[in-house]
Amino acid sequence: MEPLDRCARPLRTALVRSSMRRGLPWGLLGLMLGGSLLKALALLPDSYLSSKRNLLNIYFVKLAWAWTFWLLLPFIAITNYCLSRNVLEMLRRISTLLVGTMVWYVCTSLFLHIEDFTGSCYKSPALDVLVQEHLSKRQCRQGGGFWHGFDISGHSFLLTYCALMIVEEMAVLHVLNTERSPRLHAVVNALFVALSFLTLIWVWMFFCTALYFHDFSQKLFGTLVGLSAWYGTYRFWYLKSFSPGLPPQNASLSSKKANCSR
Repeated sequence: MEPLDRCARPLRTALVRSSMRRGLPWGLLGLMLGGSLLKALALLPDSYLSSKRNLLNIYFVKLAWAWTFWLLLPFIAITNYCLSRNVLEMLRRISTLLVGTMVWYVCTSLFLHIEDFTGSCYKSPALDVLVQEHLSKRQCRQGGGFWHGFDISGHSFLLTYCALMIVEEMAVLHVLNTERSPRLHAVVNALFVALSFLTLIWVWMFFCTALYFHDFSQKLFGTLVGLSAWYGTYRFWYLKSFSPGLPPQNASLSSKKANCSR
């Protein structure tokens, strides 16, 4: 067995199953609540991960949608074309990434507007001297002040949405068999392994966000927005005919797993 296959097998067992897709939303909510409780009790000392300058935060979390987009793009394209042999159907499924991009942009923009609307500018984090001439976070920071508003956790939102989206798209492997094409098998396995580790990073950094950053209400709102975005797409809209649709995940395509040999 190739090293890539040995790595993919346990990951597939853990991540590519309906119980994971059902349980992950509740698991993320539990991690947020548990991490927030530990933060409130101050049971954990500061660590490398409590710094915003840690490498996972700088090179992964701050680019979370880019990582998710560019790894899912070839995965969705290859697996869905392999099953349907239809370019239009493949493009229809790829449009899930355009929907995800809109969700990311609209929600993060809304969070920034809410922080501006609810905040005020102060001379320092002590919040002792109000600076009234600065009416937005950008103006406040440019003036050397400290902006204090309701800062909904963008990390909690985006990591929730990205992790759930990846797990949903992995469901296609229930009906895909690439073993007749070694090259295609290697490509799909490599993308799957990369997406699996990316999902583990998103879940871990989501927990670190709960442990070290933001107030409870800010993390709760961010997580609920991420869950709502996932539910509104994969559990509601994508079930409709006029939508990007869900990835194929049942055996109706054939009596056995669909073979993809080219």
